[in-house]
Amino acid sequence: MQALIKRNGLKRSKFHRERKEKLASLPVYEAKAIARFVRISPRKARSVANSIKGKNVSEAFTILEFSPKKAARIIKNVLKSAVANAVNNYNLSEENLYVYTCYVNDGPRMKRLWPRGRGSADIIQKRMSHITVIVRDREAEKEAKKEEK
Repeated sequence: MQALIKRNGLKRSKFHRERKEKLASLPVYEAKAIARFVRISPRKARSVANSIKGKNVSEAFTILEFSPKKAARIIKNVLKSAVANAVNNYNLSEENLYVYTCYVNDGPRMKRLWPRGRGSADIIQKRMSHITVIVRDREAEKEAKKEEK
């Protein structure tokens, strides 16, 4: 959604002011939510995240509701937050929303020691994730594409 705006020799402060004004005038048709430092392995969460990409929000909620995985419960909450952001902050209709993208990035790792034989130890890494869900409004997106042309 970020538009590429050229600097054209402007001073940095003026460029950023103009950039913000141009971006504010563009139509908004997407909202996102991020859950950071979630205690689940990114590898386990990615399979659930990939299953809802491109789906309508109601269909995505159904998939997550009936999935037996722990990641489904967490991603459902993030999706719920993204939908609430779209409806409350940007006045988008919930019926037209779809999951534009959903991805899981690595977070920091907690390192724990596990005692082994003869006084040595292994390191257990307890992984964390940053989960991002971006939803878009199909109708507003189509209108914005028509206005560009």
